[in-house]
Amino acid sequence: MASPAQRLATNVAGDFFVDSTCIDCDTCRWLAPATFDASGEQSRVHRQPANEAERFAAELALVACPTGSIGTATHHDLKLATEAFPLVVEDEVHHLGFHAEASFGAASYLIVRERGNVLVDVPRWNAGLVKRIEALGGVRTLFLTHIDDVADQARFAAHFGAERVMHSGDAVAGIERVIEGVEPVALDDDLVVVPTPGHTAGSACLIHRAKFLFSGDHVAWSRSREHVYAFRSACWYDWPTQIESMERLAAFDFEWILPGHGTRCRFERPRMKSEMARCVAWMRDGA
Repeated sequence: MASPAQRLATNVAGDFFVDSTCIDCDTCRWLAPATFDASGEQSRVHRQPANEAERFAAELALVACPTGSIGTATHHDLKLATEAFPLVVEDEVHHLGFHAEASFGAASYLIVRERGNVLVDVPRWNAGLVKRIEALGGVRTLFLTHIDDVADQARFAAHFGAERVMHSGDAVAGIERVIEGVEPVALDDDLVVVPTPGHTAGSACLIHRAKFLFSGDHVAWSRSREHVYAFRSACWYDWPTQIESMERLAAFDFEWILPGHGTRCRFERPRMKSEMARCVAWMRDGA
């Protein structure tokens, strides 16, 4: 829990606050935008929750915060918010919350499938969350989008006996299935790995059921720009390569973009196609 003594002056007066340990990961801002926004290079409370839905969203953000930088002046029973994760995004896809500081607060997801669940990147280790994942069927496959967000992957893989999948450009020691090259690779009938080098040498995305794109740090929705975009200022490998990767990815069908960093978005497929084309044009025009 955050420290009242370190409460940022940028917070509005009231119950919820952000303290100076905030690392600007953006988690609280997309989980509870009615309460949190950015001020400089940190988050703040711009408005106190006005109803129960906003209060619960702020509590979810508090639980998810990777650095424990969100606090309350009064006591809150966080049992419901804590046990809400894994939180359904849509259908069989769940957001795991409990973001890890080791991955700079990246989001992780669980796909619940009859043929074995898939964990996309990893949250911070939490015994209660692990038990709830076990109750949903555990983890058969652990897909790691890129080197920045591996966090405590070895512990999750060992606990669940999961096969780890990662591209060779970023693969860490012990990865059981290494993806090579830039051609898409089918892991199953409903799972396709699309290598997308650029952000890092081994960045890769996962598409599930031609509906859900798990994009790591390759592509996300920009709230400020109001379009799909890539992190030009956080391209650690090669921007022209990332543009080429985006062009290949734009050929695939999906409705959701579920990133590790940045805001998720959902559009019907024709709209998503146009959004991806707009993103490629934006990147080529000197983003």
